Amino acid sequence: MKKRILATLLLTTMLGLTACGSKAPESDVDYIKGKGTLIVGITDFAPMDYKDDSGEWIGFDADLAKKVGDSLGVNVEFVEIDWDNKILELKNKSVDVIWNGMTLTDEVKNSMECTNPYLNNAQVVVVPSDIANQYKDAASLSGLSFAVESGSAGEAAAKDNGYNYTSLTSQADAVMEVDAGTSQACIIDLLMAGAMIGEGTSYPKLTHTVELTKEEYGIGCRKGSDLAAYINDKLSEYYKDGTTQSIATTYGVQDAVIAP
Repeated sequence: MKKRILATLLLTTMLGLTACGSKAPESDVDYIKGKGTLIVGITDFAPMDYKDDSGEWIGFDADLAKKVGDSLGVNVEFVEIDWDNKILELKNKSVDVIWNGMTLTDEVKNSMECTNPYLNNAQVVVVPSDIANQYKDAASLSGLSFAVESGSAGEAAAKDNGYNYTSLTSQADAVMEVDAGTSQACIIDLLMAGAMIGEGTSYPKLTHTVELTKEEYGIGCRKGSDLAAYINDKLSEYYKDGTTQSIATTYGVQDAVIAP
């Protein structure tokens, strides 16, 4: 009997220590509400996140992020990051979410807690309009020098196709390289190409040709974060009440929207 009582006491003590030593994972939603700010990691990427004439961040992603911030009752702060360091920025809590037309690659999905896809996209090749008809497929592009954003899906596409490329800080920089003639072509997101190049834009003499990949955009949170599920719920709500389509139409991406 004494042995049985001793064993029971020992087990109870061990369970008590385990309970004291274990800690429920911190809620990111509560953490963000507590500090009063949702910090959004971005790059300058029209039509997703870019500055208007007054210096305010706008765009399809920026406007949706502001809506989510309002629902949390917090301010939204946009922070430009090195895209190559986006996973580290999340882990270090320098930012709370990556919301910037982010392609759902295997690396991203393995390293972040991602939302459901919300936009379709592709990686396209941008060249001067006067030579565009020379390039009909991926093979025909093999002799060109490319500019790409470091850590982007465009860089991955360049690697996969064996292209000669230079990695830069942003997709906008890659487009400028082609316009300046420093690089013969660049690889950027189709949605960005639609907003940034061609007639009526800052780069009227550039156009996009070959689509190298088809992909989907998602929003990235810290691994295990409950913020991703919260954003999913909000995106579903905004889609149903028409908010998403209204914002998408403002920035010309309405045809790319994915229903929740």
